Amino acid sequence: MSESFSTFTPKKCLITGSLEEAALAAFHYLQSQSAESVLIFNDATYAIMDIDLSGGAELVKRKAASYPTANTTAKSGPGRPKLGVIGKEVTLLPRHWEWLASQKGGASVTLRKLIDSARRDPKISAQSERKQAQDLTYKFCNAIAGDLPGYEEALRCLYAVDEEGFCNHIGQWPVDIAGRARSLAKATW
Repeated sequence: MSESFSTFTPKKCLITGSLEEAALAAFHYLQSQSAESVLIFNDATYAIMDIDLSGGAELVKRKAASYPTANTTAKSGPGRPKLGVIGKEVTLLPRHWEWLASQKGGASVTLRKLIDSARRDPKISAQSERKQAQDLTYKFCNAIAGDLPGYEEALRCLYAVDEEGFCNHIGQWPVDIAGRARSLAKATW
């Protein structure tokens, strides 16, 4: 599955597509509208893609094609990369390490089992989905809607799980921006 990107002006969404398409749309828009700005979002993370849009259309397309994204393969290090094992640091208190060490299979096996169990728990999954939706909505709104009326109130409602209040506060926003915020927040309710 390929990644999706969206190019937004302060008032509307220009395009949702590949990074090259999003960058070209931003480039052409900026050529025709010198007073406004654009933001290109990675639709999976709502990270802002900081692509240099200077030069001609072909140069912008090449810059976008070579831009490092999540699909970019990282160099493998120690561990068991063929199994998908990724070594990272875990910080725990001594009593946690003692308990983990006393479990059958050791710390790694026990942690994997605890994580798998939590992932299967519907209540924990729902909480995780809600938090992810809130975080993505916040990232998007913070980047593009921070100066819009009702921004702070809308975010308060988002984290208070108040759908009606959220929708009321984003009601004055440009249609595309309010629509994307509403769509991102959907799993919150």
